Amino acid sequence: QVQLVESGGGLVQPGGSLRLSCAASGSIFGINTMGWYRQAPGKQRELVATITNDGRTNYADAVKGRFSVSRDNAKNTGNLRMNSLKPEDTAVYYCYFVNSRDWAREYWGQGTQVTVSS
Repeated sequence: QVQLVESGGGLVQPGGSLRLSCAASGSIFGINTMGWYRQAPGKQRELVATITNDGRTNYADAVKGRFSVSRDNAKNTGNLRMNSLKPEDTAVYYCYFVNSRDWAREYWGQGTQVTVSS
């Protein structure tokens, strides 16, 4: 089992910034992927950003140039820096983790609300 604990999120003004963190523990194997997905009301859950154990990143087009994902393998943590936030970024953000050796078993954090509003 893998446990994911998210922190960060909150209410921010348009154009502002937030930082999300995700701490992973449990059955973590060397080759893995972690990151964030988000789900806004009335919409499907969508990719935000992912990062592999060796630093390969993938970003949704909607956040490219504004968000940056990183990780600290020694601490088993991931970070998502969100800059130039827009109202369209408002959603529940879920930390994501999967071991490549067991790709069908996805793990999710508890979710954290990000609200971008004036």
